[in-house]
Amino acid sequence: MAEETTTANKKEVRHHQEKVGIVTSTKMQKTIVVEVRRRVAHPVYKRIVTKRSKFMAHDEHGKAHEGDMVRIVESRPLSKNKRWSLKEVLRSASTGV
Repeated sequence: MAEETTTANKKEVRHHQEKVGIVTSTKMQKTIVVEVRRRVAHPVYKRIVTKRSKFMAHDEHGKAHEGDMVRIVESRPLSKNKRWSLKEVLRSASTGV
């Protein structure tokens, strides 16, 4: 019986979805736009097709810049379109200067 109460008091670990993509825009305050690309087989023709999706993510400290590869994690709704948060910057973009 004591074991049941300890497991009931323990917080459940929620596994949020994570995605890796390239930052395409940093023009908003504390918000970045991340483009995630994935390669899937076409259902009829069986050819490999690249599909892309854009996600708005919360970047509290402004760490990410355009061209960076970042990992975003699912979070509670922060605005009308923003449901993701920046977890880490995986690869910084070269400045090209």
